[in-house]
Amino acid sequence: MSNLSPIAQAVLDAANGAQSYGPDDCLNESRWITAAALRAAADCLPIQPLTREPPDQFEMGLAQGQALSRSELLAIADELEAQ
Repeated sequence: MSNLSPIAQAVLDAANGAQSYGPDDCLNESRWITAAALRAAADCLPIQPLTREPPDQFEMGLAQGQALSRSELLAIADELEAQ
């Protein structure tokens, strides 16, 4: 098994600590459950519509921050599922 990034490992450790199976148990599905939870969280992030034409710097920054947060959650989910 390859190494996870520190953030993905922290998420997986938290998931493993919250269930009764050990990390190496064949019944442990925490990776896939955690990935699904991260994807659901990403889907729940609010998307701020741009209301000004053209958008001001604040609106652009907010939209970029929301997109980055969503993409980071999805990247962690992808990493967990790939292991």
